[in-house]
Amino acid sequence: MSDATAQEELPRAFARARYVRATPMKVRRVVELIKGRSAEEALAVLRYAPQAASEPVAKVLASAVANAENNLELDPETLWVSQAYVDEGPTLKRFRPRAQGRAYRIRKRTSHITVEVESRPKPEPVKKAAAKSRKSSAKRSAS
Repeated sequence: MSDATAQEELPRAFARARYVRATPMKVRRVVELIKGRSAEEALAVLRYAPQAASEPVAKVLASAVANAENNLELDPETLWVSQAYVDEGPTLKRFRPRAQGRAYRIRKRTSHITVEVESRPKPEPVKKAAAKSRKSSAKRSAS
């Protein structure tokens, strides 16, 4: 067994928004900002991100946190964004009239946004006194 399968799976919750009227390329730029961050930090980043796509991504993240809290009874402070990705939805095709009877196709793209959060245990604070005593004992043994 590898280490990944041997260790216990962390509890996960996800949320998905489908048919969001934003292009997948633009939404992916925003999603890259939150991958691997804590849920609280990711929401703060999205709140001040200038991109228009940050609003639907923030809604999906908030929904994933609420799902974890209510359905799995997880502590919101221990949640991290484990996965976040954007898939392409159906494209709405429209036509724009042009000169001399021509028409250009306008593609209104849609996105499916998925955010997955997992609960990681809080790291234990390291005691400074223990670390200091190890350093001083290492110095004594070296001399």
